[in-house]
Amino acid sequence: MNRARLILLLVLAYLAVFFQAAFDWPQRWLGGPISLLPPLMVCAALRLGLTEVTVLALCGGLWLDALSANPLGTSLLPLFLAGWGVWRWREALLRELDYAQLILGACASLAVPVLTLVLVLSKGAEPSLGWHTAWHLVVLTVGGAVCTPLLFRLLERLERLFVHPEIVAGSFRPDREIKRGRY
Repeated sequence: MNRARLILLLVLAYLAVFFQAAFDWPQRWLGGPISLLPPLMVCAALRLGLTEVTVLALCGGLWLDALSANPLGTSLLPLFLAGWGVWRWREALLRELDYAQLILGACASLAVPVLTLVLVLSKGAEPSLGWHTAWHLVVLTVGGAVCTPLLFRLLERLERLFVHPEIVAGSFRPDREIKRGRY
């Protein structure tokens, strides 16, 4: 586990939740919100380990629920499931291609709100559902799809700035014995 990458990821998640709650101009312009946590989960799942995905789902879900109308803890499971699904199949995915990132971001951005809605409905709450809900899902899906490759580029640049590269061990081992002489 690389702590610098995890801290960088958590700072980005905190800023994403803060900007989503503080600025409502994307929602006014597009008619629906844009959530950056599902694309960030895709980035974390393709680049980091399961521990980082779990920590991001825990912190990001709690931060998101604290600033939304959802019951506290509702977003944890959908975010984790989206991240775990991508993490589980990341070796088979073409993670470097923009098209694959776009599709994965769209799938995660659609799955997280739908699973959150299912959890809210299973708790007995009655949110207002209608055609505006379908439009919100379209905006969330397209917005998440567009933001995923952009977040990949941003994470690559920030990691080059703030995270030191890992040292590759050479062929010389300091504990080896050097025998000198004929035999």
